[in-house]
Amino acid sequence: MHRPELGSLVASVPSGAQQRHEARAAVSAVDDEAVRLRTAVKSRDGFFTTYCISPYSRYIARWCARRGLTPNQVTTASLLTALIAAGCAATGDRLGFIAAGLLLLFSFVLDCTDGQLARYSLQYSTMGAWLDATFDRAKEYAYYAGLALGASRGGGHDDVWALALGAMVLQTVRHVVDFSFNEANHDATANTSPTAALSDKLDSVGWTVWARRMIVLPIGERWALIAVLTACATPRIVFWVLLIGCALAACYTTAGRVLRSLTRRARRTDRAAQALADLADSGPLAEGFAAAFRGVARKLPGFAAPVIAAVGAAVMIATAAFAGWGSPWVCVAALIYAVLSGLAVARPLKGALDWLVPPLFRVGEYVAILVIAARSEVNGALPAAFGLVAAVAYHHYDTVYRIRGGSGAPPRALVRATGGHEGRALVVALAAAALPTSGFTIALTVLAGALALLVLTESIRFWVSSHAPAVHDEGEPA
Repeated sequence: MHRPELGSLVASVPSGAQQRHEARAAVSAVDDEAVRLRTAVKSRDGFFTTYCISPYSRYIARWCARRGLTPNQVTTASLLTALIAAGCAATGDRLGFIAAGLLLLFSFVLDCTDGQLARYSLQYSTMGAWLDATFDRAKEYAYYAGLALGASRGGGHDDVWALALGAMVLQTVRHVVDFSFNEANHDATANTSPTAALSDKLDSVGWTVWARRMIVLPIGERWALIAVLTACATPRIVFWVLLIGCALAACYTTAGRVLRSLTRRARRTDRAAQALADLADSGPLAEGFAAAFRGVARKLPGFAAPVIAAVGAAVMIATAAFAGWGSPWVCVAALIYAVLSGLAVARPLKGALDWLVPPLFRVGEYVAILVIAARSEVNGALPAAFGLVAAVAYHHYDTVYRIRGGSGAPPRALVRATGGHEGRALVVALAAAALPTSGFTIALTVLAGALALLVLTESIRFWVSSHAPAVHDEGEPA
Protein backbone atom coordinates (compact mmCIF):
# COMPACT_ATOMS: atom_id res chain seq x y z
CA MET A 1 0.00 0.00 0.00
CA HIS A 2 1.23 3.47 -0.78
CA ARG A 3 -0.16 6.96 -1.15
CA PRO A 4 0.39 8.45 -4.62
CA GLU A 5 1.05 12.14 -5.13
CA LEU A 6 -2.20 13.56 -6.48
CA GLY A 7 -0.91 16.93 -7.60
CA SER A 8 -3.89 18.94 -8.83
CA LEU A 9 -6.20 15.91 -8.82
CA VAL A 10 -8.71 15.38 -6.02
CA ALA A 11 -9.52 12.25 -4.04
CA SER A 12 -11.52 11.87 -0.84
CA VAL A 13 -13.75 9.43 1.02
CA PRO A 14 -16.79 11.49 2.11
CA SER A 15 -18.73 10.33 5.16
CA GLY A 16 -21.85 12.39 4.65
CA ALA A 17 -24.06 14.10 2.10
CA GLN A 18 -22.41 17.51 2.58
CA GLN A 19 -18.89 16.11 2.22
CA ARG A 20 -19.99 14.10 -0.82
CA HIS A 21 -21.35 17.27 -2.42
CA GLU A 22 -18.11 19.13 -1.70
CA ALA A 23 -16.01 16.27 -3.07
CA ARG A 24 -18.02 16.15 -6.31
CA ALA A 25 -17.69 19.91 -6.68
CA ALA A 26 -13.92 19.68 -6.16
CA VAL A 27 -13.62 16.87 -8.73
CA SER A 28 -15.73 18.82 -11.24
CA ALA A 29 -13.52 21.87 -10.78
CA VAL A 30 -10.44 19.98 -11.98
CA ASP A 31 -9.55 20.77 -15.60
CA ASP A 32 -8.86 17.25 -16.88
CA GLU A 33 -7.47 18.46 -20.19
CA ALA A 34 -5.00 20.80 -18.49
CA VAL A 35 -3.85 17.95 -16.27
CA ARG A 36 -3.35 15.65 -19.28
CA LEU A 37 -1.34 18.32 -21.09
CA ARG A 38 0.81 19.06 -18.07
CA THR A 39 1.52 15.42 -17.25
CA ALA A 40 2.37 14.70 -20.87
CA VAL A 41 5.66 16.49 -20.20
CA LYS A 42 8.36 14.69 -18.24
CA SER A 43 8.83 16.16 -14.78
CA ARG A 44 12.64 15.84 -14.98
CA ASP A 45 14.10 17.24 -18.18
CA GLY A 46 16.87 19.54 -19.37
CA PHE A 47 16.65 23.34 -19.37
CA PHE A 48 16.38 23.69 -23.15
CA THR A 49 13.71 21.02 -23.42
CA THR A 50 11.73 22.35 -20.46
CA TYR A 51 11.66 26.01 -21.47
CA CYS A 52 12.23 26.03 -25.25
CA ILE A 53 10.43 22.88 -26.49
CA SER A 54 7.84 21.54 -24.06
CA PRO A 55 5.76 24.75 -23.74
CA TYR A 56 4.48 24.19 -27.31
CA SER A 57 5.36 20.58 -28.17
CA ARG A 58 2.63 19.36 -25.80
CA TYR A 59 0.07 21.09 -28.03
CA ILE A 60 1.57 19.40 -31.07
CA ALA A 61 1.14 16.10 -29.20
CA ARG A 62 -2.53 16.91 -28.56
CA TRP A 63 -2.99 17.86 -32.23
CA CYS A 64 -1.49 14.49 -33.25
CA ALA A 65 -3.72 12.61 -30.78
CA ARG A 66 -6.88 14.25 -32.12
CA ARG A 67 -5.94 13.17 -35.64
CA GLY A 68 -5.26 9.58 -34.72
CA LEU A 69 -1.49 9.68 -35.14
CA THR A 70 0.51 7.21 -33.05
CA PRO A 71 3.74 7.86 -31.12
CA ASN A 72 5.58 5.44 -33.42
CA GLN A 73 4.57 7.49 -36.46
CA VAL A 74 5.87 10.65 -34.81
CA THR A 75 9.11 8.86 -33.85
CA THR A 76 9.57 7.76 -37.45
CA ALA A 77 8.87 11.31 -38.67
CA SER A 78 11.57 12.57 -36.29
CA LEU A 79 14.06 10.07 -37.74
CA LEU A 80 13.22 11.00 -41.33
CA THR A 81 13.55 14.70 -40.52
CA ALA A 82 16.98 14.14 -38.98
CA LEU A 83 18.10 12.09 -42.00
CA ILE A 84 16.97 14.91 -44.31
CA ALA A 85 18.92 17.31 -42.08
CA ALA A 86 21.99 15.10 -42.46
CA GLY A 87 21.49 15.14 -46.23
CA CYS A 88 21.30 18.95 -46.20
CA ALA A 89 24.52 19.09 -44.16
CA ALA A 90 26.17 16.76 -46.67
CA THR A 91 25.70 19.32 -49.47
CA GLY A 92 28.55 21.36 -48.02
CA ASP A 93 27.13 24.83 -48.78
CA ARG A 94 25.95 27.47 -46.34
CA LEU A 95 22.26 27.23 -47.26
CA GLY A 96 22.46 23.49 -46.75
CA PHE A 97 24.03 23.97 -43.31
CA ILE A 98 21.33 26.48 -42.29
CA ALA A 99 18.57 24.13 -43.46
CA ALA A 100 20.30 21.25 -41.63
CA GLY A 101 20.38 23.18 -38.35
CA LEU A 102 16.70 24.13 -38.59
CA LEU A 103 15.63 20.60 -39.51
CA LEU A 104 17.68 19.13 -36.67
CA LEU A 105 15.86 21.36 -34.20
CA PHE A 106 12.51 20.37 -35.69
CA SER A 107 13.53 16.72 -35.44
CA PHE A 108 14.16 17.25 -31.73
CA VAL A 109 10.75 18.88 -31.33
CA LEU A 110 9.21 15.74 -32.83
CA ASP A 111 11.44 13.61 -30.62
CA CYS A 112 9.91 15.30 -27.56
CA THR A 113 6.43 15.13 -29.07
CA ASP A 114 6.36 11.35 -29.48
CA GLY A 115 6.84 10.71 -25.75
CA GLN A 116 4.37 13.44 -24.85
CA LEU A 117 1.85 11.94 -27.25
CA ALA A 118 2.35 8.52 -25.63
CA ARG A 119 1.72 9.96 -22.17
CA TYR A 120 -1.17 12.18 -23.30
CA SER A 121 -3.03 9.38 -25.10
CA LEU A 122 -1.73 6.48 -22.93
CA GLN A 123 -0.27 4.68 -25.96
CA TYR A 124 2.71 2.77 -24.58
CA SER A 125 4.45 -0.09 -26.37
CA THR A 126 7.68 -2.05 -26.30
CA MET A 127 8.23 -1.27 -29.96
CA GLY A 128 7.72 2.44 -29.37
CA ALA A 129 10.22 2.55 -26.51
CA TRP A 130 12.79 0.64 -28.57
CA LEU A 131 12.29 2.88 -31.62
CA ASP A 132 12.66 6.00 -29.51
CA ALA A 133 15.79 4.68 -27.84
CA THR A 134 17.59 3.51 -30.97
CA PHE A 135 16.46 6.27 -33.33
CA ASP A 136 18.02 8.96 -31.11
CA ARG A 137 21.44 7.41 -31.60
CA ALA A 138 20.82 6.82 -35.31
CA LYS A 139 19.78 10.46 -35.81
CA GLU A 140 22.75 11.94 -34.00
CA TYR A 141 25.37 9.74 -35.62
CA ALA A 142 23.84 10.06 -39.10
CA TYR A 143 24.02 13.82 -38.64
CA TYR A 144 27.71 13.56 -37.70
CA ALA A 145 28.30 11.63 -40.93
CA GLY A 146 26.38 14.26 -42.91
CA LEU A 147 28.52 17.04 -41.44
CA ALA A 148 31.71 15.13 -42.27
CA LEU A 149 30.55 14.59 -45.86
CA GLY A 150 29.59 18.25 -46.16
CA ALA A 151 32.99 19.37 -44.92
CA SER A 152 34.78 17.22 -47.50
CA ARG A 153 32.51 18.45 -50.31
CA GLY A 154 32.55 22.14 -49.34
CA GLY A 155 34.85 24.81 -50.66
CA GLY A 156 37.64 23.97 -48.23
CA HIS A 157 37.50 20.19 -48.80
CA ASP A 158 38.06 19.74 -45.07
CA ASP A 159 38.47 16.16 -43.84
CA VAL A 160 36.84 15.96 -40.39
CA TRP A 161 35.99 12.26 -40.32
CA ALA A 162 38.40 11.70 -37.44
CA LEU A 163 36.62 14.42 -35.43
CA ALA A 164 33.21 12.96 -36.32
CA LEU A 165 34.31 9.51 -35.19
CA GLY A 166 35.87 11.01 -32.06
CA ALA A 167 32.58 12.76 -31.21
CA MET A 168 30.67 9.50 -31.65
CA VAL A 169 33.17 7.60 -29.50
CA LEU A 170 33.10 10.20 -26.73
CA GLN A 171 29.30 10.36 -26.65
CA THR A 172 28.96 6.57 -26.58
CA VAL A 173 31.55 6.19 -23.81
CA ARG A 174 29.74 8.86 -21.77
CA HIS A 175 26.53 6.88 -22.00
CA VAL A 176 28.27 3.63 -21.05
CA VAL A 177 29.67 5.39 -17.95
CA ASP A 178 26.10 6.43 -17.05
CA PHE A 179 24.65 2.98 -17.65
CA SER A 180 27.43 1.09 -15.86
CA PHE A 181 27.34 3.29 -12.78
CA ASN A 182 23.58 3.06 -12.50
CA GLU A 183 23.50 -0.71 -13.01
CA ALA A 184 26.24 -1.23 -10.42
CA ASN A 185 24.45 0.81 -7.76
CA HIS A 186 20.71 0.83 -8.28
CA ASP A 187 20.07 -2.24 -6.09
CA ALA A 188 23.17 -2.07 -3.88
CA THR A 189 22.71 -2.24 -0.12
CA ALA A 190 24.13 0.32 2.35
CA ASN A 191 24.24 2.60 -0.67
CA THR A 192 24.82 5.98 0.97
CA SER A 193 27.53 8.58 0.43
CA PRO A 194 28.37 12.09 1.72
CA THR A 195 28.65 13.28 -1.89
CA ALA A 196 25.16 11.97 -2.64
CA ALA A 197 23.85 13.97 0.33
CA LEU A 198 25.68 17.04 -1.02
CA SER A 199 24.09 16.48 -4.41
CA ASP A 200 20.63 16.38 -2.84
CA LYS A 201 21.40 19.58 -0.94
CA LEU A 202 22.49 21.33 -4.15
CA ASP A 203 19.29 20.21 -5.87
CA SER A 204 17.29 21.96 -3.15
CA VAL A 205 18.58 25.31 -4.47
CA GLY A 206 16.62 26.30 -7.57
CA TRP A 207 19.31 27.57 -9.95
CA THR A 208 21.83 24.81 -9.18
CA VAL A 209 19.41 22.19 -10.49
CA TRP A 210 19.40 23.74 -13.96
CA ALA A 211 23.13 24.49 -13.89
CA ARG A 212 23.94 20.88 -13.04
CA ARG A 213 21.60 19.60 -15.74
CA MET A 214 22.98 21.92 -18.42
CA ILE A 215 26.67 21.34 -17.68
CA VAL A 216 26.43 17.68 -18.67
CA LEU A 217 25.09 18.59 -22.14
CA PRO A 218 21.96 16.42 -22.20
CA ILE A 219 20.38 15.66 -25.54
CA GLY A 220 18.39 18.91 -25.78
CA GLU A 221 21.31 21.23 -25.06
CA ARG A 222 23.60 19.10 -27.21
CA TRP A 223 21.34 19.13 -30.25
CA ALA A 224 20.64 22.85 -29.88
CA LEU A 225 24.39 23.51 -29.77
CA ILE A 226 24.99 21.35 -32.85
CA ALA A 227 22.13 22.97 -34.78
CA VAL A 228 23.17 26.57 -34.06
CA LEU A 229 26.84 25.95 -34.81
CA THR A 230 25.97 24.10 -38.03
CA ALA A 231 24.04 27.10 -39.28
CA CYS A 232 26.63 29.68 -38.17
CA ALA A 233 30.03 27.98 -38.37
CA THR A 234 31.92 25.18 -40.09
CA PRO A 235 31.70 21.42 -39.42
CA ARG A 236 35.21 21.48 -37.95
CA ILE A 237 34.15 24.08 -35.37
CA VAL A 238 30.97 22.09 -34.65
CA PHE A 239 32.97 18.97 -33.83
CA TRP A 240 35.66 20.74 -31.82
CA VAL A 241 33.12 22.56 -29.65
CA LEU A 242 31.17 19.31 -29.26
CA LEU A 243 34.30 17.37 -28.29
CA ILE A 244 35.40 19.98 -25.76
CA GLY A 245 31.92 20.35 -24.26
CA CYS A 246 31.31 16.59 -24.02
CA ALA A 247 34.82 16.01 -22.62
CA LEU A 248 34.21 18.55 -19.84
CA ALA A 249 30.81 17.00 -19.14
CA ALA A 250 32.35 13.52 -19.06
CA CYS A 251 35.04 14.67 -16.61
CA TYR A 252 32.43 16.29 -14.35
CA THR A 253 30.06 13.32 -14.22
CA THR A 254 32.75 10.63 -14.06
CA ALA A 255 34.69 12.42 -11.31
CA GLY A 256 31.50 12.77 -9.27
CA ARG A 257 30.67 9.11 -9.66
CA VAL A 258 34.18 7.99 -8.78
CA LEU A 259 34.01 10.14 -5.64
CA ARG A 260 30.62 8.67 -4.72
CA SER A 261 31.91 5.15 -5.26
CA LEU A 262 34.95 5.70 -3.06
CA THR A 263 33.00 7.31 -0.22
CA ARG A 264 30.06 4.90 -0.04
CA ARG A 265 30.18 1.49 1.59
CA ALA A 266 27.80 -0.17 -0.82
CA ARG A 267 27.62 -3.95 -1.25
CA ARG A 268 26.99 -4.81 -4.89
CA THR A 269 24.66 -7.66 -5.76
CA ASP A 270 25.21 -10.67 -7.99
CA ARG A 271 22.69 -9.16 -10.42
CA ALA A 272 24.78 -5.97 -10.70
CA ALA A 273 27.97 -7.98 -11.26
CA GLN A 274 26.26 -9.95 -14.03
CA ALA A 275 24.99 -6.74 -15.64
CA LEU A 276 28.52 -5.29 -15.68
CA ALA A 277 29.87 -8.53 -17.12
CA ASP A 278 27.26 -8.35 -19.88
CA LEU A 279 28.08 -4.69 -20.55
CA ALA A 280 31.76 -5.63 -20.81
CA ASP A 281 30.94 -7.55 -24.04
CA SER A 282 33.78 -10.06 -23.61
CA GLY A 283 34.31 -12.40 -26.54
CA PRO A 284 35.79 -15.92 -26.74
CA LEU A 285 39.38 -14.74 -26.25
CA ALA A 286 38.65 -12.76 -23.08
CA GLU A 287 36.44 -15.57 -21.78
CA GLY A 288 39.26 -18.07 -22.25
CA PHE A 289 41.85 -15.89 -20.54
CA ALA A 290 39.37 -15.11 -17.73
CA ALA A 291 38.96 -18.83 -17.05
CA ALA A 292 42.74 -19.31 -17.02
CA PHE A 293 43.35 -16.38 -14.63
CA ARG A 294 40.48 -17.03 -12.20
CA GLY A 295 42.80 -18.22 -9.44
CA VAL A 296 45.20 -15.32 -9.93
CA ALA A 297 42.35 -12.76 -9.97
CA ARG A 298 41.13 -13.84 -6.53
CA LYS A 299 44.46 -12.69 -5.03
CA LEU A 300 44.36 -9.22 -6.60
CA PRO A 301 43.21 -6.12 -4.65
CA GLY A 302 39.66 -4.85 -5.04
CA PHE A 303 40.60 -1.98 -7.34
CA ALA A 304 42.57 -4.18 -9.75
CA ALA A 305 39.91 -4.73 -12.44
CA PRO A 306 39.58 -1.11 -13.70
CA VAL A 307 43.35 -0.59 -13.45
CA ILE A 308 44.01 -3.68 -15.56
CA ALA A 309 41.36 -2.63 -18.08
CA ALA A 310 42.88 0.87 -18.28
CA VAL A 311 46.39 -0.53 -18.81
CA GLY A 312 45.14 -2.82 -21.58
CA ALA A 313 43.35 0.03 -23.34
CA ALA A 314 46.42 2.30 -22.98
CA VAL A 315 48.76 -0.34 -24.42
CA MET A 316 46.47 -0.91 -27.40
CA ILE A 317 45.94 2.77 -28.19
CA ALA A 318 49.54 3.87 -27.62
CA THR A 319 50.96 1.10 -29.81
CA ALA A 320 48.49 1.89 -32.60
CA ALA A 321 49.43 5.58 -32.37
CA PHE A 322 53.21 5.29 -32.29
CA ALA A 323 54.04 2.08 -34.18
CA GLY A 324 54.45 2.36 -37.94
CA TRP A 325 51.54 1.58 -40.24
CA GLY A 326 51.24 -2.15 -40.70
CA SER A 327 53.58 -2.88 -37.78
CA PRO A 328 53.15 -6.34 -36.25
CA TRP A 329 53.54 -4.69 -32.84
CA VAL A 330 49.96 -3.49 -33.14
CA CYS A 331 48.86 -7.14 -33.34
CA VAL A 332 51.01 -7.95 -30.30
CA ALA A 333 49.38 -5.04 -28.44
CA ALA A 334 45.93 -6.30 -29.43
CA LEU A 335 46.79 -9.73 -28.04
CA ILE A 336 48.04 -8.14 -24.79
CA TYR A 337 44.78 -6.17 -24.68
CA ALA A 338 42.82 -9.43 -24.98
CA VAL A 339 44.86 -11.07 -22.18
CA LEU A 340 44.43 -8.11 -19.82
CA SER A 341 40.72 -7.87 -20.69
CA GLY A 342 40.29 -11.48 -19.61
CA LEU A 343 42.18 -10.84 -16.38
CA ALA A 344 39.99 -7.78 -15.65
CA VAL A 345 36.78 -9.84 -15.75
CA ALA A 346 38.20 -13.02 -14.22
CA ARG A 347 36.27 -12.44 -11.01
CA PRO A 348 32.83 -10.90 -10.38
CA LEU A 349 32.78 -7.12 -10.89
CA LYS A 350 31.66 -6.12 -7.39
CA GLY A 351 34.43 -3.67 -6.49
CA ALA A 352 33.77 -0.01 -5.75
CA LEU A 353 35.11 1.11 -9.14
CA ASP A 354 34.43 -2.00 -11.21
CA TRP A 355 31.67 -0.13 -13.07
CA LEU A 356 34.54 1.60 -14.93
CA VAL A 357 35.52 -1.64 -16.67
CA PRO A 358 32.87 -1.59 -19.48
CA PRO A 359 33.54 2.06 -20.49
CA LEU A 360 37.30 1.42 -20.42
CA PHE A 361 36.77 -1.49 -22.81
CA ARG A 362 34.75 0.82 -25.05
CA VAL A 363 37.64 3.32 -25.03
CA GLY A 364 40.15 0.60 -25.85
CA GLU A 365 38.19 -0.78 -28.80
CA TYR A 366 36.73 2.41 -30.29
CA VAL A 367 39.80 4.63 -29.98
CA ALA A 368 42.09 1.89 -31.29
CA ILE A 369 39.93 1.55 -34.42
CA LEU A 370 39.96 5.34 -34.84
CA VAL A 371 43.74 5.60 -34.47
CA ILE A 372 44.50 2.67 -36.78
CA ALA A 373 42.18 4.05 -39.47
CA ALA A 374 43.67 7.54 -39.13
CA ARG A 375 47.23 6.18 -39.41
CA SER A 376 46.38 4.44 -42.70
CA GLU A 377 46.18 7.87 -44.40
CA VAL A 378 43.97 6.54 -47.17
CA ASN A 379 40.67 7.99 -48.34
CA GLY A 380 37.77 5.93 -47.12
CA ALA A 381 39.42 4.32 -44.10
CA LEU A 382 37.97 6.74 -41.55
CA PRO A 383 34.43 6.67 -43.02
CA ALA A 384 34.61 2.86 -42.97
CA ALA A 385 35.82 2.98 -39.36
CA PHE A 386 32.93 5.33 -38.56
CA GLY A 387 30.50 2.74 -39.93
CA LEU A 388 32.19 -0.06 -37.99
CA VAL A 389 32.08 1.80 -34.66
CA ALA A 390 28.46 2.81 -35.33
CA ALA A 391 27.48 -0.84 -35.80
CA VAL A 392 29.35 -1.92 -32.66
CA ALA A 393 27.92 0.99 -30.65
CA TYR A 394 24.41 -0.04 -31.68
CA HIS A 395 25.13 -3.52 -30.31
CA HIS A 396 26.28 -2.02 -27.02
CA TYR A 397 23.24 0.26 -26.72
CA ASP A 398 20.97 -2.68 -27.51
CA THR A 399 22.62 -4.63 -24.69
CA VAL A 400 21.97 -1.74 -22.29
CA TYR A 401 18.29 -1.43 -23.21
CA ARG A 402 17.73 -5.17 -22.83
CA ILE A 403 19.34 -5.22 -19.38
CA ARG A 404 17.44 -2.17 -18.20
CA GLY A 405 14.22 -3.63 -19.52
CA GLY A 406 14.75 -6.72 -17.39
CA SER A 407 15.26 -9.04 -20.37
CA GLY A 408 18.92 -9.82 -19.82
CA ALA A 409 21.78 -9.41 -22.25
CA PRO A 410 21.73 -10.59 -25.88
CA PRO A 411 22.41 -14.31 -26.41
CA ARG A 412 25.99 -15.36 -25.79
CA ALA A 413 26.01 -16.86 -29.27
CA LEU A 414 25.55 -13.37 -30.70
CA VAL A 415 28.32 -11.91 -28.55
CA ARG A 416 30.68 -14.69 -29.58
CA ALA A 417 29.73 -14.25 -33.23
CA THR A 418 30.62 -10.55 -33.05
CA GLY A 419 34.00 -11.48 -31.55
CA GLY A 420 33.68 -9.42 -28.39
CA HIS A 421 35.49 -6.12 -27.97
CA GLU A 422 38.91 -7.75 -27.77
CA GLY A 423 38.30 -9.98 -30.80
CA ARG A 424 37.21 -7.06 -33.00
CA ALA A 425 40.26 -5.02 -31.95
CA LEU A 426 42.52 -7.95 -32.85
CA VAL A 427 40.84 -8.43 -36.25
CA VAL A 428 41.29 -4.74 -37.12
CA ALA A 429 44.95 -4.89 -36.04
CA LEU A 430 45.56 -8.02 -38.14
CA ALA A 431 43.88 -6.38 -41.16
CA ALA A 432 46.13 -3.33 -40.79
CA ALA A 433 49.24 -5.52 -40.58
CA ALA A 434 48.39 -7.96 -43.38
CA LEU A 435 46.61 -5.84 -45.98
CA PRO A 436 47.57 -2.84 -48.13
CA THR A 437 45.83 0.42 -47.31
CA SER A 438 43.15 -0.06 -50.00
CA GLY A 439 42.51 -3.60 -48.82
CA PHE A 440 42.31 -2.39 -45.22
CA THR A 441 39.50 0.01 -46.14
CA ILE A 442 37.61 -2.79 -47.89
CA ALA A 443 38.09 -5.05 -44.86
CA LEU A 444 36.72 -2.40 -42.50
CA THR A 445 33.73 -1.85 -44.78
CA VAL A 446 32.96 -5.57 -45.02
CA LEU A 447 33.36 -6.01 -41.26
CA ALA A 448 31.08 -3.04 -40.58
CA GLY A 449 28.41 -4.38 -42.95
CA ALA A 450 28.56 -7.90 -41.53
CA LEU A 451 28.35 -6.73 -37.92
CA ALA A 452 25.52 -4.29 -38.70
CA LEU A 453 23.52 -7.04 -40.41
CA LEU A 454 24.15 -9.47 -37.56
CA VAL A 455 23.28 -7.20 -34.63
CA LEU A 456 20.36 -5.46 -36.37
CA THR A 457 18.74 -8.75 -37.37
CA GLU A 458 18.92 -10.12 -33.82
CA SER A 459 17.86 -6.83 -32.26
CA ILE A 460 14.82 -6.40 -34.50
CA ARG A 461 13.82 -10.03 -33.96
CA PHE A 462 14.02 -9.61 -30.19
CA TRP A 463 12.19 -6.31 -29.82
CA VAL A 464 9.43 -7.20 -32.27
CA SER A 465 8.71 -10.48 -30.48
CA SER A 466 9.47 -9.41 -26.90
CA HIS A 467 7.02 -7.87 -24.46
CA ALA A 468 9.78 -6.49 -22.24
CA PRO A 469 9.90 -2.73 -21.69
CA ALA A 470 12.69 -0.82 -23.42
CA VAL A 471 14.15 1.86 -21.18
CA HIS A 472 15.37 5.04 -22.85
CA ASP A 473 17.45 7.11 -20.47
CA GLU A 474 20.74 8.89 -20.96
CA GLY A 475 21.57 8.43 -17.29
CA GLU A 476 21.66 10.73 -14.31
CA PRO A 477 21.78 14.40 -15.30
CA ALA A 478 24.57 15.15 -12.84
